[in-house]
Formats: sequence, structure tokens, C-alpha cells
Amino acid sequence: MLVLRSSPASPFGRKVKIAASLLGLKDRIEIVEADTMNPQDTLRQQNPLGKIPALVLENGEVLYDSRVIVEYLDHLAGGGKIYPAGMDRYMALRQQALADGIMDAALLQVYEGRWRAEDRREPKWVEHQIAKVERALDYAEAHLSSPASDLHIGHIALACALGYLDLRMGGQWRLSHPGLVGWLDDFAARVPAFAATAVAA
Repeated sequence: MLVLRSSPASPFGRKVKIAASLLGLKDRIEIVEADTMNPQDTLRQQNPLGKIPALVLENGEVLYDSRVIVEYLDHLAGGGKIYPAGMDRYMALRQQALADGIMDAALLQVYEGRWRAEDRREPKWVEHQIAKVERALDYAEAHLSSPASDLHIGHIALACALGYLDLRMGGQWRLSHPGLVGWLDDFAARVPAFAATAVAA
């Protein structure tokens, strides 16, 4: 068995779980929850960065981060399943990078509120992260909101980014991005793993 170290709310861990499901590998992966803040958690021995997700292979080697893990899972499934060929591959990877950036910026906003005392928070830093998310959402609304016939890693990542904004930011993005709302509804209808990996706010 492969072992995925993650947490239920992690959008990057969710990306791996959805990819595994689409690739038919869900039953080969045991999910073991990780506590990134606990120095005693074995995660820090598995990934020196202490970050999730991390995938422990059957030979004891560990892969991280989500981009590396999903590439490996696609390889296990025979290759080319959720990565298009040719130039389309790079468009898919670019979409994944955009979505990962949304998740990163949203996580930084969460961490600012969670780990800094209120009188030490930096509004300009938070505004900087908010602006990243807004620009990325505007781009996705204009260029990525038409449902695709074949799903790839960029779609999986974008769905996880939007799901994380629903979870942590109250879904405010939905008010000004109707195209993405429809796109996510279509993705959720086609990919049961999206609902199966959701956590309550």
C-alpha cells in the first residue's frame, strides 16, 4: 500500500485524492492524517519540510509535494491519463500552477489570521495575497470557465482551489465569477471524488 500523509482540509491533499480516484488508484492508497504543527509527528522524518501532502511509497521512499505525487500516480496508472500530450500538457501544467497559486495565497491569508496576534497582523500583506487570488480568478473566469471534454490535472487543481475558497473564504468568489460557478458545478457532477473529499466549513 501507498500511504498518503495529509489532512482533510488540505487543498493540495485533496488534489492528490481526486487524482487518485480518477486514475483508479484510490484502493491502493491508505490515508494517514498528519499534524504539521506536531514535532513528534513522523511527517517531519518523511518530509524534511514538514509539509503535506507526502506520499510514502512501498519501498519506503517518500514523494512530495502534490505536483510530484500526482505525476507519480499518473505514471502508476500507465501515463498520460491526466496529462495531455504535446503543447496541451504545458497548458494543463500552467493551469495547475495558477490554481496552486490561488491555494498558496489563500493559505497565507488563513495562516496570518491563525498564527499572528491581531495587533501584529500586516494588512498590506493580506491585501497582497487577496489581490493575487482576485487576479487569478478573473483570469480563470475569462479563459478557463468553459467545461472541457477531457479532464486533466489543471482542472483538478482549479476545482480544489475553488473548493478551498468555499471552505476558508466563505465562497465570496461566487458572487463575481458566475462562469467558474457553472464550471465547478459541472466538474463536481462529473467527478464524485470532489464531493467525497469535501470537509464541512
